[in-house]
Amino acid sequence: MTTLEGRGLAVSRGVVKLFRDVSFRIASGEWVALRGPNGSGKTTLLRCVAGLTRMDAGEVLFDGEPVTASSERYRDSLLYSGHLPGVKDDLSAAENLRGLLALRGVAADAEAERAALEQVGLGKRRNLPARRLSAGQRRRIGLARLMLDPTPVWALDEPLTALDDEGQALFCRLLSQHLDRGGLALLATHHDLQSAPSRVLRIGS
Repeated sequence: MTTLEGRGLAVSRGVVKLFRDVSFRIASGEWVALRGPNGSGKTTLLRCVAGLTRMDAGEVLFDGEPVTASSERYRDSLLYSGHLPGVKDDLSAAENLRGLLALRGVAADAEAERAALEQVGLGKRRNLPARRLSAGQRRRIGLARLMLDPTPVWALDEPLTALDDEGQALFCRLLSQHLDRGGLALLATHHDLQSAPSRVLRIGS
């Protein structure tokens, strides 16, 4: 069973304490919704989990071991996505998808990439530069990425931003499939997702 834990996490910005004593444990088949008002530190906490921001106190553990002791294995097991879609304007939807997968070391053949873009509604737009896509369509490139990356740990920052009802429903299905495969997820989201039951972790409130 895969587990992700945070123990006594704390982060400050100058004299401002964003959060302190934040703890959680997520196991295979579970997901946690990270909630809190704007500026409470949700994005910062996710970045701490991803190893992108240094903490003042606490530790993150993967399968019971501090991630610093198993950093390579943890990085290979983690899919982190920030609050921006992370696509390049000059690249097509297909090229962006291929690049996102390559950065993770995931090999997907052209037919699998084509099928994933078709499923997220970008089949006819796969060769368009990203600058010609709407905000929601750019987000759908990330949904195609989720389809093709088998990573067990998701840490996603507001993954439903700019998605319409159909896109949100698609994300919920992808999340359910991820959990059914034994994955786990920590999501910063203000939405109530119709997926497997979650726990809510509130910070800054």
